[in-house]
Amino acid sequence: MDVDAESLPHKRLRYRPDIDGLRAVAVLSVLAFHMGKFKMPGGFVGVDVFFVISGYLISFIVFSEIANSTYSIVSFYERRIRRIFPALFGMLAVFTVFSVIYLLPVELVDYGKSLIAATTSVANFYFWLHSGYFDSPTFSPLLHTWSLGVEEQFYIVFPIFLIAVRYFFPQRLRVTVVVLFFLSLGASAWIVYGHPMTAFYMLYTRAWELLMGTALAMGMFPRLNNFLIRNAATVAGIALIAFAVFSYSADTRFPGLSALVPCVGSALIIGAGESGSSVVGAVLSWKPIVFIGLISYSLYLWHWPVIVAQHLGVFGPMEHGTVAIASLVLGFLFWRFVERPFRSGGLRLTGRPLFLAAGCVMAFFIAVSLLFIFTAGIRGRFPARAELVAAGLNNIGDNGQSIRLHSCFLLPEDSFDKFRPDVCMHPDPTRKSYMLVGNSHAADLWMALSQSIPDANILQANATPCDPFLNPIGSTACKKLMNLVYQSYLPEHPVQGLWISSRWRDPSVSALTETFDWAKSHHVPVILFGPVPEYDEALPRLLAYSIAWNKPDLPSRHRVAYPKALDAKLKDLAANRWHIPYVSLYQAICDKEICTEYADDAHQIPLMVDGDHLSREGALLVIHRLIERGELPGVERVPDPK
Repeated sequence: MDVDAESLPHKRLRYRPDIDGLRAVAVLSVLAFHMGKFKMPGGFVGVDVFFVISGYLISFIVFSEIANSTYSIVSFYERRIRRIFPALFGMLAVFTVFSVIYLLPVELVDYGKSLIAATTSVANFYFWLHSGYFDSPTFSPLLHTWSLGVEEQFYIVFPIFLIAVRYFFPQRLRVTVVVLFFLSLGASAWIVYGHPMTAFYMLYTRAWELLMGTALAMGMFPRLNNFLIRNAATVAGIALIAFAVFSYSADTRFPGLSALVPCVGSALIIGAGESGSSVVGAVLSWKPIVFIGLISYSLYLWHWPVIVAQHLGVFGPMEHGTVAIASLVLGFLFWRFVERPFRSGGLRLTGRPLFLAAGCVMAFFIAVSLLFIFTAGIRGRFPARAELVAAGLNNIGDNGQSIRLHSCFLLPEDSFDKFRPDVCMHPDPTRKSYMLVGNSHAADLWMALSQSIPDANILQANATPCDPFLNPIGSTACKKLMNLVYQSYLPEHPVQGLWISSRWRDPSVSALTETFDWAKSHHVPVILFGPVPEYDEALPRLLAYSIAWNKPDLPSRHRVAYPKALDAKLKDLAANRWHIPYVSLYQAICDKEICTEYADDAHQIPLMVDGDHLSREGALLVIHRLIERGELPGVERVPDPK
């Protein structure tokens, strides 16, 4: 039987240490995921746990006030401002000063734009429009504020929703919540297939997670008075969260139905805790865990800026333990000296002074952001040569056409329908045809190969994440693309070479062997391209800092070690096991311990746009060297590099 808002139970929200413990689980999962060190590839689900907790706590308070006839929209917004803004604005103030000192001009412009979005609670919209596969953390220092945007948008709409329901459907509050829950969940499950970025960032695909907490607050979770059943529910809850944290990954279709796992797990723990104690609840109520939960908001705010600082390398090498400790210290300091004083201490404001103060701070950040944007990142903070080099930082926009982005090279958010076989795999009987298969590292080479070998028709079939195997493990688009290449196109269209390239990590020898055996059985000549050198931060940044700080060896000190060893391993396997030609991109770039860092010294164009993707000019230089040295099998012409 449904109830109206006025008949909600008259009860106050008691303090639940187990919920603070659940907050700790959430924030530590996110921290571990972003650090990428503790084998928690699904740690991003911590945000979903936060959403359920937030929906429960806020809804419980609101419904209690409605039942007691003390509910006020103004008071509701006051509490949200005191809860969210002080720590957020404090973090933004500190990191903005840091950004003026260390961010390069092109980055400071982007930071200014994201600062406006974070300040006005629309960060989810901003990163939905601007985040990309190639972005490094330093290009999105405020990326983590997207979740705050979703939450704040929900709580802007929530009071209006309550008023509308009370006015139009006074006996249908629960039914309305349930209907909205399933509409949002259905939208998330549907949209995640065709538009995963939209599903990830939008309120209407995330609202069901907060509404799950609302349903808990409305008493829709059954009472579990039996001790054994209550413990079974909480064990199942923590197991579901752990399953998502340890088994999900960037390849998981998320949120959609996949998000039900951590959300239901959270709901089981919260709901069971209303009925009494449990073993899981007792563990979550352990004081050290509760402490992490208490500082979880400030810890969440600070962990990403600390990781960005790590990537910048301005404080020297930072181990993962240092990052974690720095995040915890900053989280505690902001909780103790910012969050608490503004929420319940001597700095607590109410009414008009609170709204006026919040508005003034927002106006200040917007003004600072506009300064960054209209001064092109406050040019002149770095030497002119450093700023010239930095202009190529993550310049995927200029590189997009050269890799035929979203048509012949599919990103994770692209559906297979975007692939253009008529353009990317168009046969030309008047020229030799070569099929270039792989991920973004293969796409980097397409234009350079096409321009350097004008008498060849370079076909392109690239996607990411996607290994160029006969039976790949990857997205649906990847599997369909590789099936098109190996099962449909190559058996019907003879090519002079199948060129396979990828960002090799520890490639599956069995998968490569299977692919090469298939090619041999179908009389398709294969050439394997090896890895390029990699850096733990974007090469243009390292070069700019090396100029600004007069440290010529800075890029080499940030070069990653494994590509060199992997290059040697693949070369040996190609010669002695697979018996196929091997092209060493690494040796075309590096001579012993010295690696080429500029594609064009005269114009200060870096070889790469980030830490591992060749720039357009860099790819041209590398392919020219290979042809000039006779290291590209089947290609004899030595073109003019210009």
